[in-house]
Amino acid sequence: MTETSPPVHTAPDQEKWLTPGVKKIGSASFLADVGHEIPTALLPSLLTSTLGAPAAALGAIEGVSDALAGAARFGGGALADDPARRRKVAVGGYATTAVLGAATAGATAVWQVGLLRAAAWTARGLRVPARNALLADIVPANKYSRAYGFERMMDHLGAIFGPLLALGLVAWLGVQWAIGLSLIPGLLAAVAIVYAIRKTPRPTSRDNVPLKIRIRPVLQGGLGKLMAAVAAFEAGNIAATLLILRASDLLAPEHGTKVATTIALGLYTAYNVAATIASVPAGRLSDHLGRRGPILVLAGGVAAFLLSYGLFTIDATTIAFLAIPFLLAGVGIGAVETAQHSSVAALAPKDLRGSAFGLLATVQSLGNLAASTIAGILWSAVSPTAAFTYLAAWMLLALAGLVWASRR
Repeated sequence: MTETSPPVHTAPDQEKWLTPGVKKIGSASFLADVGHEIPTALLPSLLTSTLGAPAAALGAIEGVSDALAGAARFGGGALADDPARRRKVAVGGYATTAVLGAATAGATAVWQVGLLRAAAWTARGLRVPARNALLADIVPANKYSRAYGFERMMDHLGAIFGPLLALGLVAWLGVQWAIGLSLIPGLLAAVAIVYAIRKTPRPTSRDNVPLKIRIRPVLQGGLGKLMAAVAAFEAGNIAATLLILRASDLLAPEHGTKVATTIALGLYTAYNVAATIASVPAGRLSDHLGRRGPILVLAGGVAAFLLSYGLFTIDATTIAFLAIPFLLAGVGIGAVETAQHSSVAALAPKDLRGSAFGLLATVQSLGNLAASTIAGILWSAVSPTAAFTYLAAWMLLALAGLVWASRR
């Protein structure tokens, strides 16, 4: 009797990265960004034109909301350490953000807008670590960068499409109806996350993971060194609104304020397009380079920001010249965000992934706040050139930290 060898079963799913689960998480990021970009784009008009509030109210509402979102990301990390809990947080976060964001359409007082906006941003912050941990659950480790690059690409695509949709809805139905209709893409994002969860492995244990903030265990090993470099980068990563302001100020003497603002917004759109295009190739390159790939891609993104900020120190007034630093910053953010997420997924202990992503999101939020605040002070007290020189110095420090982390 002749023995036959058992059939060899290949594992094609282990070779794939753009699985149905990854596609659904990417779709959720796209739809959610479309959903919250509509009320974000129309919030100034709602407050000032409809409710008669001063500009200071907008600044206060956005400041409080951003601060709560940052704090929620830190707490959301601890919630996401439990595989079962992270599923509920992800679905609840997407759905709650959609409902509360759309509800601002019915606000009749400024305090109502502030309360709804703050609550929506808190829910948005809670869901971020859970979503990132879910993505790591469904992708092989050697494909992390491509998967996170795809998710970042979809997120940036939503940032392009959302404001354009807002403009169309306002022209058709008005501000309040446009904000109300943002509920539809927001809830569709929650549905997409539900479908993504159905593609993730079910938790093998029914034991509840204690809800505990953990920092020191997360930072042990290579992730601690990398997080120090990331913190340096985020301390120099300003809000894109300051890039728009720089372009507007430089172009205004020749083109006038209104035209200069329009051109600057067009350059910002180019920034988002560059980030969208760069995200997946950055992920592919990172995976191709092996274990040090995320650090090398992260260093490339930081270098792009360094060049961008260096060009912004120059008082150039031509549109073609200004397009270069906008495109560099777009490519840089596409590479940096992809590499940051894949690095955390690869280096964090599996049972602490939620806390690791929560810590990353907190570093990003606090760093962005510090960068924009200090750069704004230098801008007003000294000059825009001084502000961008200060930011470029942080990029140099981040590059040095990444070189140190890669060698160790």
